[in-house]
Amino acid sequence: MRLKSLALALAGVALSAVAAMAQTAIKPAVVYDKGGKFDKSFNEGVFIGADRFKQETGVEFRDFEPTNDAQIEQALRRFARDGNSPIIAVGFSQATALQKVAAEFPDLKFTIIDMVVDLPNVQSVVFKEHEGSYLVGLLAGLASKTNKVGFVGGMDIPLIRKFACGYVQGVKAAKKDAEIFQNMTGSTPAAWNDPVKGGELAKSQIDRGADVIYHAAGGTGIGVLRAAADAGKLGIGVDSNQNSLQPGKVLTSMLKRVDVAAYNSFKAARDGGWKPGIQVLGLKEDGVAWALDDANKSLITDEMKAAADKAKAEIISGTIKVHDYMSDSKCTM
Repeated sequence: MRLKSLALALAGVALSAVAAMAQTAIKPAVVYDKGGKFDKSFNEGVFIGADRFKQETGVEFRDFEPTNDAQIEQALRRFARDGNSPIIAVGFSQATALQKVAAEFPDLKFTIIDMVVDLPNVQSVVFKEHEGSYLVGLLAGLASKTNKVGFVGGMDIPLIRKFACGYVQGVKAAKKDAEIFQNMTGSTPAAWNDPVKGGELAKSQIDRGADVIYHAAGGTGIGVLRAAADAGKLGIGVDSNQNSLQPGKVLTSMLKRVDVAAYNSFKAARDGGWKPGIQVLGLKEDGVAWALDDANKSLITDEMKAAADKAKAEIISGTIKVHDYMSDSKCTM
């Protein structure tokens, strides 16, 4: 009996060891978009999710901040050659490079955020940004005293038009006759990291009467929020919770849970549940949301919160249908 018990105990130890090895047998990595790891927005959200995974599991991850397109492909390939997996490619601009590298390393796992790459070893995570933008637009419309609000985008691409269109729909739901000013920062990737230009665009909208300005512009948006606060107006952050960047002057932030996407990719790979294919995250999946915390709670009335909560429930149920600009390249609101 003792020998049998000992054998069972040893078998249990062996199985535990195998399970532990399976859980830690990943070498995750991240290649950020060109806005930089600490942009207080999109890239930093990914870093936060990856770092959360590291803190919880003790599993280290490698990362790289490219400054040009050539470095993106080089970094992806270097991580792949080193056996890193899963590798997260941050942003739509990495799709072409990832298509090449993932095909070269079919046994490795890759996750791309904000674009779809159709390969059997690629997980593509996209978001319903228009749903979250509708909610912050609704809040902007309710908060505005001038009946004029603004939007500053980063690079002029369909994805950012998608943010803008959702925002317009939300504003109009609050105030049908509201005027919405819209500006894009530029047509190249440099548009994501130009806070001076962001501030200038925000000031021009404020001069025209805007008293709430939403940005979807990465690092450029830091200038938008600063300009709004300096003028005594309200900004709206994006991607990460930016309420604390200008406390009391940021109405809210449209949260795009890229942190969740990064964390889930690493965790699923570690736990053996990682799957390729397309994931679409909206309000129902907690992929987008609006931020309420100590930095902005004095700006959000009970009536505003109730209106946003009601709209969220109706979007999830399908009672409110928020038009997706990327479905037809139109925003007729």
